[in-house]
Amino acid sequence: MSILIQNAYILTMNPEAAGEIKNGYLFIEDNLVQKMGTDENNESASIKADKIIDAGGSLVMPGLCNTHTHLGMTLLRGYADDMVLKEWLENKIWPAESHLTAEDVYYGSLLGCLEMIRSGTTAFCDMYFFMDETAKAVEKAGIRGCLSYGMIEFGDDEKGKKELETNKKFVSEWQGKAGGRITTMYGPHAPNTCSQSFIKRVKKEAEKNGVGVHIHVLETKAELNHMKENFGMCSVHHLDAIDFWKTDDVPVLAAHCVWMSDGDIKLFAEKGVTVSHNPISNMKLASGIAPIQKMIDAGVSVTLGTDGCASNNSLNLFEEMKTAALLQKVDTMDPTALPAKTVVEMATVNGARLIDPQTGILKEGNKADLIIVDLNKANATPVFDPYSHLVYAASGSDVKTMIVDGKILMEDYDVLVLNEKEIMRKAKEHALRLAEKSKI
Repeated sequence: MSILIQNAYILTMNPEAAGEIKNGYLFIEDNLVQKMGTDENNESASIKADKIIDAGGSLVMPGLCNTHTHLGMTLLRGYADDMVLKEWLENKIWPAESHLTAEDVYYGSLLGCLEMIRSGTTAFCDMYFFMDETAKAVEKAGIRGCLSYGMIEFGDDEKGKKELETNKKFVSEWQGKAGGRITTMYGPHAPNTCSQSFIKRVKKEAEKNGVGVHIHVLETKAELNHMKENFGMCSVHHLDAIDFWKTDDVPVLAAHCVWMSDGDIKLFAEKGVTVSHNPISNMKLASGIAPIQKMIDAGVSVTLGTDGCASNNSLNLFEEMKTAALLQKVDTMDPTALPAKTVVEMATVNGARLIDPQTGILKEGNKADLIIVDLNKANATPVFDPYSHLVYAASGSDVKTMIVDGKILMEDYDVLVLNEKEIMRKAKEHALRLAEKSKI
């Protein structure tokens, strides 16, 4: 289906062309942006399209990219709040996860996809269990997912072999599926839960398959202390010893990166590692404040993630954008730190560069992944600067329409691809079953 969007304020996020097009149009056909530009002289009048969307009073922009989630954990939203991390994991999360079934993860993933569609996220990176079920949910929902099976081996060679085989099978079966909307990565959990030798094997498999690696790094001070006490160095240098961070052939996505030293940051910039910043989760679990402004100043590509719903408790990237900006300002005591435009780039261009480089920027020839944000609201009036508005004033609930791969997933707040009531009903049933079994 061909789609023509008219009367739009287009935020292209394209550094090589006009960043903003007031009174613009955008024509989509065969899942690509075929033509776009200013409509001052009614240039779009001659374009024939199957569907015309009037975006008057709205902002058209690339969809948001959530680069670190555990989608199945939507079922644990709100069950373990205001707790110390050790108790949170050992007394709540791990007992619940031990009872997870494939069907639980399927409905939890569908619920997550639904939430992301409603709040403007068109693409995400996920690491969890029963990842075939998450892939099925992504296929059904129509969004874009970069998925990895979360592997923990704790130095157990036999367990490591089984975990790696599971991830290899997942990559083999799902890479490039759903018309290319599903891509895969390898997911070793973290340097303190996976041995150096295991992570080295993971990197080699990723090289063979031509896919990336998604890993938690220096999320907590406890991890930093554990690595120094056991290996005499932090997680970053422990893995640098096996050349893990080299990204020429294998993109590496490092989540959290809260306890990074200046030397760690310099190494990440040199190696080309992508960081996923998860400010709300890090605040909620009192993990610390990641030195994001330092990373950006050093040339590190920083993206935004929410983490799982058990530690956030939402998948709303608009909340994450505002929190990220404000947190860096108060941490550095500098109101100019992490300006709004930089935050929007983190949530669009930077994340898309990792997930699918043909997205994240609205330009002719790129894939049509975009959202339409409603500015006809009290909280959106007036608009002096669109980047500032998106970060400080807008909400995920202001997203009225979403298009991914040229297909309309939500139009005028109506989700077209999923049965919203049925998904929420089933998710509640599965969440209650988990609660009963794990006594959370």
